[in-house]
Amino acid sequence: MALDKAVVEVAVQIAERWILARLRHETFFTLAALNARIAELLEDLNTRPMRRYGASRRQLFERLDQPALRPLPAEPFVYAEWKTAGVNIDYHVEVDHHYYSVPHGLVHERLDARLTATTVELFQRGQRVAAHVRRHARGGYTTCPAHMPKAHQQHLEWTPSRLIHWAGTIGLQTAALVEAILAARPHPEQGYRSCLGILRLAKRYGPGRLEAACARAGAVGARSYRHVDAILQKGLDRLALATPPAVPPPAPHENVRGRDYYRDPSPDA
Repeated sequence: MALDKAVVEVAVQIAERWILARLRHETFFTLAALNARIAELLEDLNTRPMRRYGASRRQLFERLDQPALRPLPAEPFVYAEWKTAGVNIDYHVEVDHHYYSVPHGLVHERLDARLTATTVELFQRGQRVAAHVRRHARGGYTTCPAHMPKAHQQHLEWTPSRLIHWAGTIGLQTAALVEAILAARPHPEQGYRSCLGILRLAKRYGPGRLEAACARAGAVGARSYRHVDAILQKGLDRLALATPPAVPPPAPHENVRGRDYYRDPSPDA
């Protein structure tokens, strides 16, 4: 490859010097006139016989190179980057801080993501399983309805009722915040990631601090893991609230009807 590159560069240099030598005494008043003159000289150069080969550059091209040429692709080359991404329990993968859906049966799988300036394609062992228009909204979701599980059916090991029940073991404010997060999303599964992140903060900070942080988050209308984590990191949960928060009812949503709706009435629940 290095040898071929050098040969090409020398050929370009020869053409450049030959044309410039003939232009040095000519004057042009427009770029179009200059380009037209260069085209004339280039045609002259390509049709001049070379003593060494006994043929012109054009004749050698038509004899050796042209038969080996292939048609250009129908579409221009598209630059793409490849990454790997894990499918979270909400059946979305994170790509550059945005979340894209895949078929929900691929939860916990590792996928290959092909990124272009305008698209995000996701592959499992070479087979494309999802394609989306690329978005750049940080923390946003792009969800295909066909990728979603049926409403209120068990979504692998996680359901809204299980998340709400887990939050209730920490405290009323934590449960209220989890319900509010699930209700605020267009689809409850889109809130699973945030809810699980909040609940796991109990291992790092303890249930008491998490309950206080959720109370503060609820008081200011915060509805994300990022807000609760920031409250705990800055120790704001240790500051007294001006007014003790009431436990707010969940916002009305066709997919989230409160903790009692999801409770299994059977005695073994």
